[in-house]
Amino acid sequence: MKPSLEEAIARHGRLGYGAAQLGNLYRTVDDATAREALETAWDLGIRHFDTAPHYGLGLSERRLGAFLQTKPRDEFILSTKVGRLLRDNPHPQGKDTEGFEVPDDLYRVRDYSSDGVKRSLEESLERLGLDRVDIAYIHDPDEYWEQALHGAVPALSELREQGVIQAWGAGMNQWQMLERFVRETQPDIIMLAGRYTLLEQEAAQSLLPACVEHNVKVNAVGVFNSGLLARQDVPDDAHYNYDAAPPELLARARKLADLAAEYSTTLPAAALAFPMRHSAIVTSVVGMRTPDHVRRNVELFETPVPDEFWSAAADAGLITNH
Repeated sequence: MKPSLEEAIARHGRLGYGAAQLGNLYRTVDDATAREALETAWDLGIRHFDTAPHYGLGLSERRLGAFLQTKPRDEFILSTKVGRLLRDNPHPQGKDTEGFEVPDDLYRVRDYSSDGVKRSLEESLERLGLDRVDIAYIHDPDEYWEQALHGAVPALSELREQGVIQAWGAGMNQWQMLERFVRETQPDIIMLAGRYTLLEQEAAQSLLPACVEHNVKVNAVGVFNSGLLARQDVPDDAHYNYDAAPPELLARARKLADLAAEYSTTLPAAALAFPMRHSAIVTSVVGMRTPDHVRRNVELFETPVPDEFWSAAADAGLITNH
């Protein structure tokens, strides 16, 4: 009998590999480094991998697929995303304009229709060189709710019923529309990006309880809030939400870092551990660019954070839900 999604995630580990950086997010990663990072992840027990057509105009899917083709298919969980089709660019200017260091010989076409979703998955499988993905996420449908509701949702539900995919969900940088998906459709899992972290707990007020009520699992991503929580020593130029961090959040992150040091832990270890304390959250996918990034994140994830830290952080008003 095929294990449930939750059983599969539990079996394959709660820490996942986010492959956006393998699409040359912000800067180039050479093929050898990308491959070594993936090999290191596999050697350290990571068996959950996430990618998307958006990441490097397909480069992330191609690199990840080339690696996973060498591994037993039943030994890992793979997710990709739908909502952006890749098409030949009739007017290339030389470089992608959406944050990836790749040529712009392709461009993204937003399509959350039933046909678009099915085409997207077919094309992803071609780039991956694999026969299936386990989870399909509707990717950033913010301005496309109606098309996603009437197109992507029934298409993915049909593919799930047919056994083409094991599960589907939605991935977003906001929690409000994710709550609509949870309450108004029947997803298996959602990808919550940066909205339930040491610095933000609004999602705990209604989204996460809705997930528990409807038995929807949560993949917490963006746990470092674009880098603000990624280092014990918080730099002045740290980023939050893909932009310069405002002074008040820099100050709060530094208070959390000081408190972490008092309890013999670190800010990034606490950032990774925090979302996993909620019963709705079953996994956390973290971006990893190099073998050193992989080793560091695995070590952080496996480092226990003392219970006393959480109590102290709540007493100090630094976290509102623990």
